Amino acid sequence: MSPPLVDLRVHHRPKGLSDHIALGFTKALRFCADTFFARRYGHRAIVLETVAAVPGMVGATVNHLTCLRRMCDDKGWIRTLMEEAENERMHLMTFIEIAQPTLFERFVVLAVQWVFYVAFFLLYLASARTAHRIVGYFEEEAMISYTHYLAEIDEGRSPNVPAPTIAKHYWGLSDDATLRDVVVVVRADEAHHRDVNHDFANQLAGRRPAAKFSEYPRHAAEVGRAA
Repeated sequence: MSPPLVDLRVHHRPKGLSDHIALGFTKALRFCADTFFARRYGHRAIVLETVAAVPGMVGATVNHLTCLRRMCDDKGWIRTLMEEAENERMHLMTFIEIAQPTLFERFVVLAVQWVFYVAFFLLYLASARTAHRIVGYFEEEAMISYTHYLAEIDEGRSPNVPAPTIAKHYWGLSDDATLRDVVVVVRADEAHHRDVNHDFANQLAGRRPAAKFSEYPRHAAEVGRAA
């Protein structure tokens, strides 16, 4: 499997109050993550991927109930968001094999996940556009973190251990794949989620016609299986 191509320069410039709130909230969380985890990228990934799996499930649930209530087509949003949640969960399961979380980190996961789930659910009901924009900015920051993680590996500060079996199966990696290969495909997944969520926010803002699910590319895990 060849390394997926990722454009690291993509950034949605905020337009309007909703976008500025989303970006400000994301930068505040980034500051907290940098302060708490510093360069412990494996442990950072475990906690953040636990939270990252929440928005897709919330968005899928709300859209599912909305479509049932209105008796209308979801244009593929539900499936896309469910796949996003599942993909983020696989990120978590992979990094648990690489960096075992401490008891304190498990407590942080438990507390943050419940707070974030309730807050994001309420936000999605109030402004789905802002919610998707936040996720888009989350993914932009995730790509920065994984790029830094690659630098740590390449410069020898983090050991380039063999890739976990679960990662080899999920992304279709070779038998001799390493942690670096895993980080590369995870970063590609985050780029996909970035683009999709920014696009969803643009649709909700009326900046782009509603797209069908078939117009969205498959994420890196699916590309890996097909390679």
